[in-house]
Amino acid sequence: MDKKTSLWERIRPSRRRLIQLYAALLYNAQIKGYIEGEIYTGKSKYLCVPGLNCYSCPGAIGACPLGALQNALASTGNRAPWYVLGILTLFGITLGRTICGFLCPFGLIQELLHKIPTPKLKKNAVTRVLSWVKYVLLLVLVIIVPLWYAAQKYPVPAFCKYICPAGTLEGAIGLLSNPVNAEKFSMLNILFTRKFVILVLILSACIFVYRAFCRFLCPLGALYGLFAKFNIVGVKVNESKCTHCGRCVGHCQMDIRHVGDHECIHCGGCIDVCPTSAISLQAGKLTLRASAMEEAPRADKLRKNRRIAWIAALVALAMVLVVANVPTAADAPVSSSPVSSAPPDARTVGAEVGNLAADFTIPVYGGEDFTLSQHRGQVVVLNFWATWCTPCVAELPYFQQLHEAYPDIVILAIHSDLITDDVEEYLAAQPYTMPFAQDDGSVIAGLNGSTMLPQTAVIDPNGVIVYNKVGSVTYELLESLVQPLLEE
Repeated sequence: MDKKTSLWERIRPSRRRLIQLYAALLYNAQIKGYIEGEIYTGKSKYLCVPGLNCYSCPGAIGACPLGALQNALASTGNRAPWYVLGILTLFGITLGRTICGFLCPFGLIQELLHKIPTPKLKKNAVTRVLSWVKYVLLLVLVIIVPLWYAAQKYPVPAFCKYICPAGTLEGAIGLLSNPVNAEKFSMLNILFTRKFVILVLILSACIFVYRAFCRFLCPLGALYGLFAKFNIVGVKVNESKCTHCGRCVGHCQMDIRHVGDHECIHCGGCIDVCPTSAISLQAGKLTLRASAMEEAPRADKLRKNRRIAWIAALVALAMVLVVANVPTAADAPVSSSPVSSAPPDARTVGAEVGNLAADFTIPVYGGEDFTLSQHRGQVVVLNFWATWCTPCVAELPYFQQLHEAYPDIVILAIHSDLITDDVEEYLAAQPYTMPFAQDDGSVIAGLNGSTMLPQTAVIDPNGVIVYNKVGSVTYELLESLVQPLLEE
């Protein structure tokens, strides 16, 4: 019995580790996304989770605050992104970098990698200097570059696009690992190769350096670090008990100068090494964790309270998992009755090439509603895009060029229904004359079966789909698709 107890004591995860695991599960509770290889786009995606967790992860039920900030800055022009700034301020004031220590899935990944037995690089003067790099990345890639391109009406969430390892690991690899997305390998280019190399380098560094990405490169941690003097939840020092022995700073693996500063992730590792029990984890005046000596007199009560807290946490986790995966009306199959003019021997309606395209009606910006069946007899090109999708914006000129070169072709650019408040403002500043429409959430799902952007579908005069793929296109590809249809 003693041996079993001893073994359990050695392998039992800490309370912080369990919280990290629960947070990762809650952030990515959409199990259906992993099964179907799709990005969840439900209403909860309007909300930001506290930690770094890629929006494009198949299971993600919320948005990444860092990605949301970049997209807001990149796509809102001269309007301040008050909602995102308000959410980040709320997170910063209440939790600050406690989020890094307890609620960040990528932080958990880094800590698990660091457990691999290898020689470790300890913090030193060089690592303390490198810890400032993340503030430079915050300023340049998260703020300045998106704002610069926003002024040119071209959205570029620079950190997400060029560096973010969480996006590569959770988003790209998370989607590509599903066999249903095998065809998307053709979309990969040098940008993905570079990001994949960056991911490998960062993960490798985390084996030898404690939380290498968190300490040196994470702009979200830098942002939360700005609230170090104000956050309500975190480790606090009772100055009347502190002897300034320095054990806390020496024990910490982060590049802190003192407990609770902008580099501190409030993991609580310093609490038990303090010889005077001067450090505790506080939520305002409520003590969440004290040293073992401080907790000993009320151990029984604490154990009972913790047992209740863990049961409540498990129940909450189960409820979130159930709610996140219960089918809703939005998940129901989109009705797709054949268009009335279809011949009796027409193929079935569906998203696959060779099938009839399902009919739909959607509102057009500055014009009448567009109904697909009314354009039977014409070649129809549908482009699914969004202002916040950089590849989408980059390829819009090709569709405009096609619109000018082939006036008999019906071209419609359909904007995603996810974030729509800046579409009309964006279009007003562009030279496009082709029609633009607003998806209601059903068209892209019903016609393409996937909500990934960009997407293009080409429909022949008989209403049959001849091309339907996710990924960027060129003008040459578009022209090669429509010319044979015009000659028939």
